[in-house]
Amino acid sequence: MSDELTLVGAGPLPINDLPAASAILVKEGKGLSVWLLKGEMGAGKTTLVKEIVNQLGVDDAVASPTFSIVNQYGKQEDHVIYHFDLYRLKNETEAFDIGLDEYLNSGSLCLIEWPEKLEKLLPQQYFEVQIKPFDSLRRKIYYRRHD
Repeated sequence: MSDELTLVGAGPLPINDLPAASAILVKEGKGLSVWLLKGEMGAGKTTLVKEIVNQLGVDDAVASPTFSIVNQYGKQEDHVIYHFDLYRLKNETEAFDIGLDEYLNSGSLCLIEWPEKLEKLLPQQYFEVQIKPFDSLRRKIYYRRHD
């Protein structure tokens, strides 16, 4: 594993290039079931999740799980995707109450927004994605495998 993040594309990507960026991320993150999505509020984490879910062939409507904490996409047992927004969690007890550890150990893809809130509970093997706004219409997207 490299300590350096890899930039998707040659520079800032227009928002409408997120499908292509998602395809790259799906390829590079293959084999890791926990993905940590980092970025400031409004950076586009949920928008990127929509594209990742679409790239994986799941047609469900994707919405931010801000209040529900976790959303499930996909209906087939072997192709379920869990989407977390940990922003509102206050402590580790709340994470255990929603069964975060069970989701993480399920083998299903877990896409986690705001992982910084509970870093101590996250596995050592994961795929890290960072989204950094460049301007209102473009983002820099970086990734790194931790395996």
